[in-house]
Amino acid sequence: MLLPFQKLDRITQTPGQCCGRPCIRGMRIRVSDILEMLAENVSVEEILTDFPDLEPEDIQACLLFAARRTEFLRLTA
Repeated sequence: MLLPFQKLDRITQTPGQCCGRPCIRGMRIRVSDILEMLAENVSVEEILTDFPDLEPEDIQACLLFAARRTEFLRLTA
């Protein structure tokens, strides 16, 4: 089982590739594309079938990446 920080190692950003957008393991599969498919109720199994180079951990990494991007600092008074 991968730890959260290890899952995020699967997300890469390379200047010049997909306009620097986050991708999965250096491939030209963007995190946003996977997240949009999940939001449209495309099953993980279907995504893995359509993209045979992907692994289930890649999809988990996309979800963790998105979750981390929505974290905001909380100010307390």
